[in-house]
Amino acid sequence: MSGHSKWANIKNKKGKADAQRANVFTKIGRELAVAVRAGGPDPESNSKLKDVIVKARANNMPNDNIQRCIAKASGADGGADYEEITYEGYGPKGVAVIVETLTNNRNRTAADLRHYFDKYGGNLGQNGCVSFMFDKKGVIIIEDDGETDEDELMMKALDFGADDFTSEDGFFEILTDPDSFSAVYEALSEDDSLNFVTAEVQMVPQTTVELTDEDDIKNITKLLEMLDDNDDVQNVYHSWDE
Repeated sequence: MSGHSKWANIKNKKGKADAQRANVFTKIGRELAVAVRAGGPDPESNSKLKDVIVKARANNMPNDNIQRCIAKASGADGGADYEEITYEGYGPKGVAVIVETLTNNRNRTAADLRHYFDKYGGNLGQNGCVSFMFDKKGVIIIEDDGETDEDELMMKALDFGADDFTSEDGFFEILTDPDSFSAVYEALSEDDSLNFVTAEVQMVPQTTVELTDEDDIKNITKLLEMLDDNDDVQNVYHSWDE
């Protein structure tokens, strides 16, 4: 695993998200609304909503915004009606790609995604064609400021249910079972000194694909950028070893 590149890309992606905060908040707002409609407005009885709230807070979404989104989704009209659709496919050299979307027009979304994959050396596949190569995990990444006691942080994370803890290139990565994710995050977030880079349930690849051809690298980079910039796309997971 090319650790330095991996962590650099995580931080760069976070920086891009910060620069496009309004768009990020809009996408998270949709996730909140869908979670409320699926399981109700109480995060204590709606684990999906609880996880999205954690994601919102890790992305510095103000609590007032979060509560407004929940209240709106709980109203009579429930806001716009979005459909959750997951697409799977391959990028250059067989890089596995999973795209989670929320859309009010599945034909538009499917056409856009098919165009991106075809243009940049990949292809959309059937549901299930790549998801078996990923594991669903809670992922918490914290930036190491040089003052955090690594052993203490690790023990606290493990005590509250984390499965794995690693330290690399100035970051701490904590992996959890999806069911333990919120509890681990809440326990760690009590420490105001910790800088959370990301905290959300993700699809983590079991193996990664290394690309060496410059054209393949350009194509996968452009494909991921186009997917991230699409308003219907919520999350993108892939097996490229960046």
